[in-house]
Parts: sequence; structure tokens; C-alpha cells
Amino acid sequence: MKIAFFSDCYLDLTGGIVTSINAQKAELERLGHTVYIFSSSYPKSNKKKQALKKQNIYPVPSCLLCFRGATPVPRRPGRIEKWLLKNYPEIKDFDIYYIHYEAGCSIAGLRLGKKLHIPTVQVMHGREDVGVTSIIPKGFRTIVAASLNWFHSWFIPHPIKISRDNYLANTIAKAKMWTMMVNHANFADYVICPSHHFAKKLKHYGVKHEIRIVPNGYPDANFPPNPPLKTLFPNEPLKMIWHSRLSTEKRILPFLQALKNINGKYHLDVYGNGPVSEQAKLFSHHHHLNVTFHGDTPFKKVQSAVQKSHLDILASYNFDNYPLTLVEAEACGTPVFICDKDMQEIIPKDSYILSKSETPNSMTESLNDLLAHPEIIQQMSKIMLKNRSDVLISNRIKTLLDIFNSAILKRQESKIAKSKNS
Repeated sequence: MKIAFFSDCYLDLTGGIVTSINAQKAELERLGHTVYIFSSSYPKSNKKKQALKKQNIYPVPSCLLCFRGATPVPRRPGRIEKWLLKNYPEIKDFDIYYIHYEAGCSIAGLRLGKKLHIPTVQVMHGREDVGVTSIIPKGFRTIVAASLNWFHSWFIPHPIKISRDNYLANTIAKAKMWTMMVNHANFADYVICPSHHFAKKLKHYGVKHEIRIVPNGYPDANFPPNPPLKTLFPNEPLKMIWHSRLSTEKRILPFLQALKNINGKYHLDVYGNGPVSEQAKLFSHHHHLNVTFHGDTPFKKVQSAVQKSHLDILASYNFDNYPLTLVEAEACGTPVFICDKDMQEIIPKDSYILSKSETPNSMTESLNDLLAHPEIIQQMSKIMLKNRSDVLISNRIKTLLDIFNSAILKRQESKIAKSKNS
């Protein structure tokens, strides 16, 4: 099978979408399939382009000076389509177009699929409604969301209009982003999503396709061979780890507030960076918290640190859909701390601490209760270790391949039916 990935979140970036794409590409290639990736990118030298070409990764035309935060911005979808047809005529010979975002490169992939009669499978990764309110300053959110929605509607029709409500679209900006997400999904031939809870939200706002669930997986090649059972002894410091983005939506600052009133010994290792890195460091220093910031760190070192920790922290609320943080924790047999009840879908029952609410006070209460009952760590770790092979990408890729094969078969049947009628 010949598969083309299209994504605006891949080259020059880190994060869950990138990790998910890499894991799926590696497993599909191991199974003998051909995978190309087309992505927006910062400017590249010819040497770097050649190195990427050896991996079948191709930067599409992108803006030289305009960036979306730290994300490369693609050129207009029409220009990308023309560039692909001119420079990569083999683009017409793929079996599947696999789309991973909702901006210019991804739009181009959806439109080319329609024009070339190649099935398109759209994976809905994230909550763009929360993203726009987390990244954009308050006074500009409506303008930015309306502009993005307007731009998107130039290339993909918007028959569904989401109005402001009391559920998830409780501002005009959020309603505009839901309008964009839903119409983007409906333009594809097939839609997949990593979690059931996000699929329900998409259906609520008008996604008409059946949404198939394909959970994010852990690369087999990086799977830790023999992670230890985690045990917290009485009076031993609770070793916690944070390896999510340091951002507003991931809520590192509320979690640090929760640490101010912990009744017991603890240490938090923080890996990675993000827009609130400096705020987090200043807050920790000012309140004399027992926190070490490591910054961007190679994967192997982070994986080793996860295995040595008692508790993996994910403090996000009403944002994440299938965070790789939880997948990585399960692979390492490490219990997790969560605030969002939707995250219970992702990890085994009784392998996590769920805060009663997302507030710092509630998180403090949950951590203090854990310190008063340290034996819970070992109980949770046993469950994680027992179920950890479930997260392997090799155990999860079959569902994706079934979707691809079904899409190809339906397209072939449609061609045969048309030829008979003509």
C-alpha cells in the first residue's frame, strides 16, 4: 500500500502529533508499506532536503517570515496543490491520503484527494477551540478565530455553522473553531479519532461520518524491556515527573500551586519547554518548591526518568484527547496523576490518581492523601505493568490498516459501478 501523510504539525516540531505520526510511519514501513510525509516547514538547505528525501519526507511551500507561534505556516492550499502535482507527479498514484491537521498543507491533501479520486482519511487530533484561547491574547481571540475560519472556508465549504452555546463553544472564538473542525472532518471520506470522548464531542457538533477510534501507540523499537515495579516507602520522597509541554493548556502553573501545600516529602522533575517555562521557574523559585527544570532532553533520558519516578503528572483539563504522556507512563509501568475524568478512558482502571477537581486545592488534597497511603503506588504500578503491552503501536496499527483497506475497496467498487453505468 502507498500512503501519503499530510500534516501542518510535523517538521521542526515536537509533541503528540509528531510522535504519533513517527510511530505509525515506522510500523507501516516495517509491515512493508510505502509512506511519504508532506509537511509545512521552516526554510531548509538543499543538504537537509536531501536527508529528508531519503526518509520520504518532503517540505511543502511555506511562508519564509510568517510563523504560527513556533509552528511553520504553509502557503495557500492552491499553491501547495500545484507544487505537488508539478514536482511529485507520483502524488496521483497513492492509495490513501492520510491527513493530520486542519491548516494549509492538510487542506491541500483533502482537496487533492477529491480531484484525483484518492480516498482521504482525516485524523482529528486536537481541540483547536482550546488552543486558540490558550495561545492568543484575550482581546484578539475572536478576530484570530474568525480569520482562520474565513480562510478555511475559502478552500473547504462550511455548510455547518456552530453558534455560541453553554457547552464547549461558549465563546464566539470557540464556536468559530468548532465550525472549522467539523466542516474539515466532513470534507474527508473517513474520520478517525484517538479517543471515544473526543469523538462524542465531534458528533455533537455535527460530524456526519462514522468516527473510528484509533488510539495513539508506543513505538515497538523504543519499548522499555523490563521497567521496575514502583514502590513508595514510608517517609521516602514522592518522585514525580512532568514531561508534557509547559503551556497554559497543560496547566503546569496550577500544578505548581498545588505543590505549595503538600504535607510530606516530594520532588518534581520537569522535562521540556513551552511558553510558560520562565513563569514556572520563577514561581518555583519564589515559593521554594522542590522542583528541577531540565529543559529539552533526549527521549532516552526522559524515558529513563519516567521509569524511575513514582508518579507521572498530567494536569490538563478539558483539553487533551489522547496524550502521549499517558501512553509513555503505561509503557514504563508508572502510575499517573490526572485531573480530567475523560483521561480515564486511556489508562487501565485503578492505575491512576484522579483529582476531585482541576483546582490547585483539590490537587493538593489528592497528593496529600497519596502520601498518607504510600502503598497505593505499588498497587497502581502492578496494574500498569500488567497492561503495558496494550499500548504498542504494533497492537494498534491493525485498526488503521482495516480502515485504509476498507476505503480503497469502496473506491474500487465505486469505479466499477460507474464504469458499468456508463
